[in-house]
Amino acid sequence: MKPLLWCLTGIVASAAHATPPALSPQPWQGQAANLASQLVGHYHYTPVALDDIQSERIFARYLKALDPDRLYLLQSDIDSWQADRLQLDDAILAKDLRVPFAIYNRYARRADERFAQARKLLAADFDFSADESYPLRRDKADWARSSTELDELWRKRVKNDWLQLRLAGQDDDSIRRSLERRYTSLQRRLEQARSEDAFQFFMNAYTASIDPHTAYLGARAADDLDISMSLSLVGIGAVLEDKDDYATIRELTPGGPAAASGRLHVGDRIVGVGEGDQGKVEEVLSWRLDDIAARVRGKADTVVRLDILPGGTQGGPLQSVALVRKKISLDDQAASKAIVDTTEGGRPRRIGVITLPAFYQDFEARNRGEASFRSATRDVARLLAELRADKVDGLVVDLRDNGGGSLDEAVELTGLFIETGPVVQQRDARGRNQVSGDNNPAIAWSGPLAVLIDRNSASASEIFAAAIQDYRRGVIVGETSYGKGSVQTLVNLDRMASGSPKGASGLGELKFTIQQFFRINGSTTQLRGVKPDVALPVLPAHAQPGEASYDNALPFLRIRAANYDTLAPLDDSASTLQQRHAARAAASPELQAQQAALNAFEARQARIEVSLKEAVRRAERAAETPTPARPAGPDLLQREAAQVLSDRIELSR
Repeated sequence: MKPLLWCLTGIVASAAHATPPALSPQPWQGQAANLASQLVGHYHYTPVALDDIQSERIFARYLKALDPDRLYLLQSDIDSWQADRLQLDDAILAKDLRVPFAIYNRYARRADERFAQARKLLAADFDFSADESYPLRRDKADWARSSTELDELWRKRVKNDWLQLRLAGQDDDSIRRSLERRYTSLQRRLEQARSEDAFQFFMNAYTASIDPHTAYLGARAADDLDISMSLSLVGIGAVLEDKDDYATIRELTPGGPAAASGRLHVGDRIVGVGEGDQGKVEEVLSWRLDDIAARVRGKADTVVRLDILPGGTQGGPLQSVALVRKKISLDDQAASKAIVDTTEGGRPRRIGVITLPAFYQDFEARNRGEASFRSATRDVARLLAELRADKVDGLVVDLRDNGGGSLDEAVELTGLFIETGPVVQQRDARGRNQVSGDNNPAIAWSGPLAVLIDRNSASASEIFAAAIQDYRRGVIVGETSYGKGSVQTLVNLDRMASGSPKGASGLGELKFTIQQFFRINGSTTQLRGVKPDVALPVLPAHAQPGEASYDNALPFLRIRAANYDTLAPLDDSASTLQQRHAARAAASPELQAQQAALNAFEARQARIEVSLKEAVRRAERAAETPTPARPAGPDLLQREAAQVLSDRIELSR
């Protein structure tokens, strides 16, 4: 993950240009890096020795963090660091970070040179009828062997930037001004960088070399995490990340304005922000992430307008979305219900649908001893009672976009559908297994059950879905879940230090992996996720890469199965259910359109280059299918999941 980039006060063109400063490490940064190495060396779930082999890994990830598409550094730079690539472990152990800072300073100078060249290219005229292409991904390309080679690559990059704005409807004069501001801003980011920025880059490379979910949080990043976890910040309910020079939506907070609108999706990119109903929308391309987030945040009940480039597209048209800011509360994230009427075999059926955005719990109220504290399980139990009163024939639990939450809630929620028994196994770094389960024989719903999941269903969602599947308690529908089967803890480094250096503003925090989840059948959800019994075409906005996209994710493992009894005999109904779904899809324009949109999205994601010919790009843009917004009531997949469950009821008669 790229580091957070700290605030600028705005973007203002400047005639003067200063070269990036030569940054030096601060004493506290060496101490923080060393403390982090001690923690992961002793307490990580799979400790990794800090040696020359690990140093090579850190070096590779450091270069990837600084120059992911190999647009700035030359092969000669890489060659000059041959000895340094084996010194990064020593730098951490000796608390001497001069080597990684020297690498950062070289990168900053090279990047500054490229942005200066990009500004000069704006005076040229581009031929958009020429048959040229620009690479979308160069992370595995060879490093450029000369400045001339990079010059040609950047000519095409600037041409692509120009074409994107042209496709969005800007004229040439506006494009020239926009790109001048963009490249000037990128230079200014380098000029105003501080040692904390270089240190965050390096620590991200170090922690990412251990596993995908181990991360260093500088003091400011830790503060932002605290704000996010407490939901105390007024905004739109979206987590942003810096990805390919765009402020990209990484997560949507359930119940927040962004998620509730149905018009914003994971992977969408924010390219403009405006205040109020009539305020000017200002382009924020190349702004620091913190600066963009500050513009998006604001007072409750005020309007923010966003220009969005939908995920998976390569250029306009931009979508304009107006949202009313609000403070997101537990009520906004609460479980909700709906009823879908279906017909199968000539029999009308009513299928209840419970949407659960997160496995939440009001920990503060519980710690205060309040008997009526709010929780996901309690809310679902209440909704089940209401659905029983409505005499529904079956139940769908919708866990799409549910990234997890409380482990206790996942266990207790499973208990609403089984009498007693194990739900999940946990193993720590010493190989000790702990089984968590349901000891309450009461059942809130004994009828037919389906669980709807997608690639964003992770962690606690996977525990629940896996337990329902292992007990054969219900049918799992949707797409394979994310595949995160690990547990992390957060440690404040200041509390670990014998004394912080004078002047230090805080050593930050370290998040690292301490346990792994296992299903009660002995396999793990890690890497492979939960595979649905019946696959449904999930919207492109939810086609996230999942845990398997990381090259150093924890492996898939098996341990001894827990002691449990299945609740139904093994049958072959899944294949029949899949066939019936396929027959409905063949006759349903909605399902066909959704499958076509998914196929097109995946095809775009697989592309490695984009045409610089305007006619080709306009034709591609015209063929792109925008991601539809979810309706207020039961959406297409909820209705189809209800139909699958209705089929299951019919087959079991």
